[in-house]
Amino acid sequence: MRVIGIDPGLRNLGWGVIDVAGARLSHVANGICHSAGEDGDLAQRLLSLFDQLSAVLKIHGPDAAAVEHTFVNKDAVATLKLGQARGIALLVPARFGLVVGEYAPNAVKKTVVGVGHAAKVQVDHMVRLQFPGIVIAGPDAADALAVAICHAHHLQSAGRLQAALRAAG
Repeated sequence: MRVIGIDPGLRNLGWGVIDVAGARLSHVANGICHSAGEDGDLAQRLLSLFDQLSAVLKIHGPDAAAVEHTFVNKDAVATLKLGQARGIALLVPARFGLVVGEYAPNAVKKTVVGVGHAAKVQVDHMVRLQFPGIVIAGPDAADALAVAICHAHHLQSAGRLQAALRAAG
């Protein structure tokens, strides 16, 4: 199974693709979609992210997708704009027929690092341990790979639960 993780952002939208074979995870690709239209044209920036992320899904053909929840900060306008970028992160995989998992940042960190309040550098370190020798496009791509890892673990757990329920029934 191929999983894409997405770390939504209006300027930088990180993505990471992994393959899952049983308990084995392998890196496929990662990158960052940078929004065009920096002159403040929100519609053009969102369209740019939409087109770039669509191209990533066309190239890598994931079977599953996951997006990190955004947190609300004190700047309501910035939070709303980030929410719109998150909408793109949810819409693109849905247009490709994928069910999209959503995870809180603390859940992603707990899955990947073992601590829900881990620092970004710890997440990056654990992703690099999971996939030795890979080149990560930047912090947003590392976060996206962490989201993909988190989703893979949750899918594996759900599969084991379904198998146990079938066996018990």
